[in-house]
Amino acid sequence: MSHLHIDDFSHDVARILMQAYASFPRPGALYVEDIIGPTEVDDVGLHSSRHMACLGAMLWLAEEGWLRYEATIFQEGIEQAILTNKAFVVLTAISQLRFEQPDPSLPATVKHEKATLAEQFLQAIRARDSVRTTAVVRYLLSRQPEPVQAEEFADLLKPEDNPPFATEDGF
Repeated sequence: MSHLHIDDFSHDVARILMQAYASFPRPGALYVEDIIGPTEVDDVGLHSSRHMACLGAMLWLAEEGWLRYEATIFQEGIEQAILTNKAFVVLTAISQLRFEQPDPSLPATVKHEKATLAEQFLQAIRARDSVRTTAVVRYLLSRQPEPVQAEEFADLLKPEDNPPFATEDGF
């Protein structure tokens, strides 16, 4: 049995987070129609179950600590939405889950960016691949922010600019 609602949820989560990521750190409105496209209301003015599921994904992400927002915009979306620290740290971390390796001829800064979880989301969205999108979403949702080690950025510094890394006490 296919679980299409999980595929829809995964696509919604990916697009919601990437829309918030694209405007970070500026809070902004997230509209259901921007995530899933226009939907029709029924004869009594109720939104489709697909529309409500997308709104539910937005609210769930907030309840689980991935987004903050100030209020709902009726049933159209959420306003003043912004990624939480947890979401920002996890999305910008180097991902162990990679479907494509960055071109080795790219500059170190570009290779570093292409290895982040946010880039994995963007690649999955561009590929329109449900299996890949679901995998990236499940990977994200199973993550907790971890301290970023200075060594992660060693390849971004020129050898002459590469100071010794600080000790645990910060000195």
